[in-house]
Amino acid sequence: MKPPPDAPSWFGPSLLEPSLEQVDKPEEFERLWRGFMTARATLGAVLLSLQGTILLLGTAQDSTLLLICSGYFVAAMGVRLLAHPRQLGRTFDLQWLSTIGVDMLAFSALQLVQGSSINYAPLFALPILMASILGSLLVAMGTAAGVTLLLFAYATWMSIQGPGDITAHFLQAALTGAGCFVISFLASQIASRLVNVELRAQRSQLAAQVQRRVNELVIESLTEGILVVDQRGIVRAANPAAWSMLGFAGTPGANAFNLNAMIEWQGLVDLMKNSFAGNSLGPADVTIHPTGQGPRRIQVRTQLTAAQAGDDERLCVMFLQDQREMQARMRTEKLASMGRLSTAVAHEIRNPLAAIAQANALLDEDLVDPRHKQLTRMVQQNAKRLDKIVEDILDVSRVQRLESGQAAAALDLNESVERICRDWQSQTASEHQLSVQLPPGLIEVTFEPEHLRRILVNLLDNARRYASHQLNAIQVLIKPMTLEHCALSVWSDGQPMDQSVERHLFEPFFSSESRSSGLGLYICRELCEGHGAAIGYSRVRRNMAGKQVDGNEFLVTLRTHTAMDCSQSAGQHT
Repeated sequence: MKPPPDAPSWFGPSLLEPSLEQVDKPEEFERLWRGFMTARATLGAVLLSLQGTILLLGTAQDSTLLLICSGYFVAAMGVRLLAHPRQLGRTFDLQWLSTIGVDMLAFSALQLVQGSSINYAPLFALPILMASILGSLLVAMGTAAGVTLLLFAYATWMSIQGPGDITAHFLQAALTGAGCFVISFLASQIASRLVNVELRAQRSQLAAQVQRRVNELVIESLTEGILVVDQRGIVRAANPAAWSMLGFAGTPGANAFNLNAMIEWQGLVDLMKNSFAGNSLGPADVTIHPTGQGPRRIQVRTQLTAAQAGDDERLCVMFLQDQREMQARMRTEKLASMGRLSTAVAHEIRNPLAAIAQANALLDEDLVDPRHKQLTRMVQQNAKRLDKIVEDILDVSRVQRLESGQAAAALDLNESVERICRDWQSQTASEHQLSVQLPPGLIEVTFEPEHLRRILVNLLDNARRYASHQLNAIQVLIKPMTLEHCALSVWSDGQPMDQSVERHLFEPFFSSESRSSGLGLYICRELCEGHGAAIGYSRVRRNMAGKQVDGNEFLVTLRTHTAMDCSQSAGQHT
């Protein structure tokens, strides 16, 4: 079923409703108004030249006609030069009198003074057309009626002046008057039709502009890259995601709009040529090498545009998707689908695991052989490890949050951070020079000590993986922010992260390394949110070995114990 031809577009019916007002002073109306005013001035100049020539040749001795033509020319030129384009009103107002009224008066005076030697009746077509096109139908009909009355008045005056065929004068006046009514009606209808067409064109143009802006906004906000390339390899259009995948921080210059300009894009060039040759079969995996970055695998789909009439050139539209982001989305979807299942499985594992641990403990009591004792210790260690894994799965799946009545105890942040950093450095035997900066005084936060340890150890492990081996390459800093908040910062002098990695930094199962599970930072974020804290990443400059160095900072914003007590007291009072 086809929609009605005047159905509104999806972005709102108001743009196509008849209630849309006309634009003030449209260009078409101004052009018509100036055309009529120029015609009046030109007609006045012609009449003035004609009467002046007649007077100079001595054909006529009366200068009244010359004065009438001079006055009409001056009035027409004054309106043309001084007045501004404006539509005629619905009544015979001052604007009507200054234009159409002056024409009717001047032409009537010329006809009356000239007599029957020259017929000026055809000149009345100008004010009738002007009233029909620049005014309403009522003004047009009123003007035609006024011209008809003037013609009948002239016919009456001619019949009084002398004997003659009275019927001929009145018949001519009647026919001319009828023609004036027909001209005014047809011209008014044509003008109305043109106005409606112009309004429809304006509405269509406005709708096209709105849709173009919406399309541009949607394309620019897409995470999928879009490239529009011609057969020469010139990039006609691209969204920011595409430029980012190609290795540009922003929109490149004019010299970089050619895909053939760099060998790093050779895979895209080959795919483009195959598409124009008709050899492209579905999505293809392409490896590109952006400048200053490692190789990046992207999935590319191509589609050719249809050739337009009069233009045989076709364009190739490329849809680019980063394989790493696709894999991250797949991992996130996998986590969402397996969330309930993992919780159920973890609960089911806990009971038999407890039975295994208990049976192993009973067995260990009856064993004497050291070799058997070693086996029971191995079973005990792995049982504890499995129990820890079950707890991790439950933490991720349940996303546990502390309730107001079950808040954790106050924790000395300075002492806990110093102890965790000391234990981490001794256990990892790290060659990195760790710097810990603690503020004076007591800072108490409401946080589970084990959860804080897991967060800080995870951040330190990440920092050690990417930091250099220089002095103070890893820095841990505690800084009070307000009376209710403090910050725990873990900074390292590693290289800046890729934007695609930074965008999905705290998502589950997303990692820039193939051997990493991608759950570390996700669990850190969930543990922070469970305690009313927040974690974020930024690129920060710090002092290292006497000079300012840019590095990666993970900032954990914690609520102090005082703030938690105030919020709990407020909740109890309410």
